[in-house]
Amino acid sequence: MSENCSKKWYIIVNPHAGSGKTISKWKKAEKCFREKGLDYVSVETCGPGHAEELAAAALDEGYRNLAAVGGDGTVHELFCGLMHWYESRPAGSVHLQDIAIAVIPIGSGNDWIKTHKVPRDIDRVADLMKSSSFHLQDVVRVSRVETRDPQEAAVAPAIRTDYMLNVAGVGFDSRICAIVNEQKRLGKTGSSLYLKALLKVIANFYSFPVEIWADGKLFFSGDCFSIAFGTGQYSGGGMRQVPDAVVDDLKLDMMVVPRLPIPLLLSKLRHLFTGKLSSVKELLFAKCSSIVVLPAAQEQNPEVVEIDGETIGSVPVRLEVLPEQIRVLSCLE
Repeated sequence: MSENCSKKWYIIVNPHAGSGKTISKWKKAEKCFREKGLDYVSVETCGPGHAEELAAAALDEGYRNLAAVGGDGTVHELFCGLMHWYESRPAGSVHLQDIAIAVIPIGSGNDWIKTHKVPRDIDRVADLMKSSSFHLQDVVRVSRVETRDPQEAAVAPAIRTDYMLNVAGVGFDSRICAIVNEQKRLGKTGSSLYLKALLKVIANFYSFPVEIWADGKLFFSGDCFSIAFGTGQYSGGGMRQVPDAVVDDLKLDMMVVPRLPIPLLLSKLRHLFTGKLSSVKELLFAKCSSIVVLPAAQEQNPEVVEIDGETIGSVPVRLEVLPEQIRVLSCLE
């Protein structure tokens, strides 16, 4: 592995993030990086999924500092590519803590960096990258499985594997993401997308039957409106569904909204943004290392799962906190 590569930043630029405005902003950011003497190379993505391929190729070449220019979707792709590469290596040949990731916040969605207190200021981000201002972050493996048996689902082979850095959800959260992503595909932008999607989902609120197993024990069974999981605190343009999540405690925070009267839920809606959601006694909260979410046996249209703003298919799904942590650009002490 080249020593030069291991210290240089490999920056993956999504020119389509921010509805195509990212590339012009990136050119201005590059000027800042050059003036500050940041050692880096950059490459642009060609389409969906390309950031995953680029991240894996960069790691093969010896790069160990990877950054994404764009929003949460670009970071998610980079991270999944990194983790698929890492988990395919022989055990002990690579240490996850030798790898660092960062986001250069130019895209339309940057919820993850809020937990790490990274500013939306390119000049300051460049300083953080140059000074290697890192903090350890938990990593969550998310596996879609076919079986609806809870014991089998805890160990069943995955039909699809993704990785989570921030927040995932089933129901309320995933419906919002599906609407927002469709609006973005149509060229619409702005933080109001999340608010409009939130209001649309609320107007068409419905519950769904699930079983939730936490650390091998039945945590919830019945109808619910939403399930959220997080190592970070912010999602959906500022919502705080798991306000007590800690990025480095090797635990996954979970919040369940059981079926409740709609007027009651609406009266508590403000707490989604104030960080006081855990004070709502009707909601269920847990911190655990592994979670399995199963649709009810009779459910024919299982709910969709989203991870860091990207939908990945439907439940059944298994979430596991890995024992290894990764370094991320951060202002946390």
